[in-house]
Amino acid sequence: MEPVISITTQAERKVTDTKSLPFGKIPTEHMFVAEYAGGKWQNAQVVPFHDLTLSPLAMCLHYGQTVFEGMKAFMMNDGKINVFRIDKHYERFSKSLRRMCMPHVPKNLFSDAITSLVKVDSDWVPSDEEGSLYIRPFMIATEPRIGIKESDNYLFMVVCSPAFQYYSEPLRVRVETDYVRAAEGGTGDTKCGGNYGGAFFPTHKAKEDGYDQVLWTDSVHHEYIEESGTMNAMFVIDGILITPALTGTILDGVTRNSLLTVAREKGIAVEERRISRHELAEALEDGKRVEAFGAGTAAVVAPIKTIAIHHKEYNCYIGEDALMYQLKKHLFDIRKGNTPDVHGWNTII
Repeated sequence: MEPVISITTQAERKVTDTKSLPFGKIPTEHMFVAEYAGGKWQNAQVVPFHDLTLSPLAMCLHYGQTVFEGMKAFMMNDGKINVFRIDKHYERFSKSLRRMCMPHVPKNLFSDAITSLVKVDSDWVPSDEEGSLYIRPFMIATEPRIGIKESDNYLFMVVCSPAFQYYSEPLRVRVETDYVRAAEGGTGDTKCGGNYGGAFFPTHKAKEDGYDQVLWTDSVHHEYIEESGTMNAMFVIDGILITPALTGTILDGVTRNSLLTVAREKGIAVEERRISRHELAEALEDGKRVEAFGAGTAAVVAPIKTIAIHHKEYNCYIGEDALMYQLKKHLFDIRKGNTPDVHGWNTII
């Protein structure tokens, strides 16, 4: 039986200009927290946002048992608030927990934690067209012990922050062939902290050379495009929407899944398959109209204007009639209530 969520509120700060707040740096007034101990979840609470007190021996600090999700809530045109695709995020969160040997979170506890917190902090949901409330559910191992084993104690938490465009300009990216993000049998399809920590150094090197992000390639051949640092990679070549297949080294992105679903419903040809850096370079050299973009919860759709392959830069199509913008608009309309939500993706609170 899941614990009943208790709610302790405090007066909201008067925040009138959420658009100028930097992404992910300003939390809303409250947070959710539940404790796992003795084999069960307990003390589920929505409480005023505060810092944690952890032992220096807390196992999350030493052995990497940290898992998280990235979700969004939107202000709809009728003034109601919806949380987008809770079920899909829960499915991925549960998969990540299994891979990291962490305890299962019941679905009702996951959903109720998110909706309860968003209700309490609903005034933080931006009404601006490009605005949203970013939601970060996460779990950390808290048992105070130095010893390589799975923890016996955990915190499951949810925090929120107002969000706008993650990338304000079209991106310059470089295809990475020296370092790898993930290998088969590893944690590439798991949303855990280590995947991101290991990506910082190659991304930093790319930024020193004038690029915003890298496009990772496979760990065996360094040939096939996998994903970018903060999002899945997608391409439009000859009118076909192409994205790397989910092979276990690529995160099963919720925005990726949503865009593919929308594209198929609009009659757009979709291919989920391996795409090599040589195929991509050949299409660009042949003068084909190539769109490249990232897809993710934070970024939504992030156009890529320049791709560096084999130390040569290529320009991608980012014109106003690009297919990626049409797909983004359709997704926006579903979230805002302009288009019928035939899939039940919106959870209205």
